[in-house]
Amino acid sequence: MSKEATPALTRAFKLDYKASPVAAAFHNSKAFVRGIRGPIGSGKSVACCLEIFIRAKQQHPSIDGVRRTRWAVVRNTGPELETTTIKTWLDWFPESIFGRLNRKPPITHKFCIEDIEMEIIFLALDRPDDVKKLLSLEVTGVFFNEARFIHKDIVDGATGRVGRYPAKKEKPESVPDECWPTWYGVIMDTNPPDDDHWWYAAAETDQTPEGWEFFSQPSGLAPNAENKDNLPRGYYERIVAGKTKEWINVFVHGKYGTIQDGKPVYGSAYRDEVHCVTDLKAIPMLTLHIGLDFGNTPAAIIEQCTPTGQWRALEEFVGNDIALVDFAKLLKQKLAIEYPNHETLFYGDPSGSFKDQHQKTAFDIFRSVGLIVRPAPSNKIKVRTEGVVSRLNRMINGQPGFIIDAKKCPTLRKGFNGGYRFKRLQVAGTDRYMEDPEKNQYSHVHDAHQYVTLSTGEYQNITRAKQTSQAKTVFNKSKWSIWDQ
Repeated sequence: MSKEATPALTRAFKLDYKASPVAAAFHNSKAFVRGIRGPIGSGKSVACCLEIFIRAKQQHPSIDGVRRTRWAVVRNTGPELETTTIKTWLDWFPESIFGRLNRKPPITHKFCIEDIEMEIIFLALDRPDDVKKLLSLEVTGVFFNEARFIHKDIVDGATGRVGRYPAKKEKPESVPDECWPTWYGVIMDTNPPDDDHWWYAAAETDQTPEGWEFFSQPSGLAPNAENKDNLPRGYYERIVAGKTKEWINVFVHGKYGTIQDGKPVYGSAYRDEVHCVTDLKAIPMLTLHIGLDFGNTPAAIIEQCTPTGQWRALEEFVGNDIALVDFAKLLKQKLAIEYPNHETLFYGDPSGSFKDQHQKTAFDIFRSVGLIVRPAPSNKIKVRTEGVVSRLNRMINGQPGFIIDAKKCPTLRKGFNGGYRFKRLQVAGTDRYMEDPEKNQYSHVHDAHQYVTLSTGEYQNITRAKQTSQAKTVFNKSKWSIWDQ
């Protein structure tokens, strides 16, 4: 803001804000990057908005006596920025007191109050140009609202744009260089993401970057739930009605998890509590059945059938932007080291017989490293999914006919839990979905699993059942009479 605005620094106001325990710890932290996670309605976004103002009041005055700060407030899309982030900001910093919001891009709120001069720039990252705008700013701090929708590269890029305002030339001589600005950094809030999200890795593992700190609020149904005084009576008890377990875990209990967006390919046939176990070990001397999906994201699933007929997914092996021949070599090495003395049978996408620009098929490439791959009997998605569902629904001696290892098959598991899905169509009225599963990070390993499933008996079961159901009773009309019945 220009120096001409300083004569307006006369109005006084009062903020009626009382921080809950976790929010108070968030405010008291001096970490360079701070994140707060919790259920919906827990006051996370309000805490971040007030944190911006708290840091503005703490900023040491410039040589002219004005405390200057500039922030970027970021949301992933324009509609969410307008209807949630900006609305929350104006609830606490209304235009009637703090001046009008400039709604022309970039949306900006500039105001002077007491001895504070602030500039808030609101950005939506739904266009590439918006990302460039963020990474060209010189600001005191950045607030990422709902950080689960923000790519880690953008957060990392923002850390290089903070601390650039106010400029050093405005620093009084009495203030040490290392204390200017008084504080700067990045703050974030979010509802819980999945446990494969960068937030989880940074907050819950030993990969927490130096200078980063994370705060977790209790469940909305816990005795110490935060912000309940500002919510309707029985808020959390009422919103759980009709919701899925996953939805309640994420949005009410504040736990990490996946919310299904679309229709799971296998419907309700898969259940974590039935089909998911830990620490599966390969049974010595039993054959390993390995499904393969080719392409730029090749995937393999290593499975085994017990003597009782139970199928087990022991481990997944997923590549990313890797040449197929290199993937084949790594897979062969892995099998030799971790699964020695096992016969191995490989099953792949039938389309792997198509030749590439070098006149080689995917089967040729695997054969070149000593792995012989058989084409699965079908590539029709309906047949493939029917085979998987059939195996999921089967019980053997009171045990599920198919189980997976939770630790060694994380992508397969997340796919079963809704990541592998039919994408919802954006149409009005009744929910409608795409006919084919969405191609995403979960689809490749599920394709590989389907090839194993069809190649090891389910294709024969499906075709045999269809032949039986389609069989017609034939009788000789010349000899048949109603009087003979």
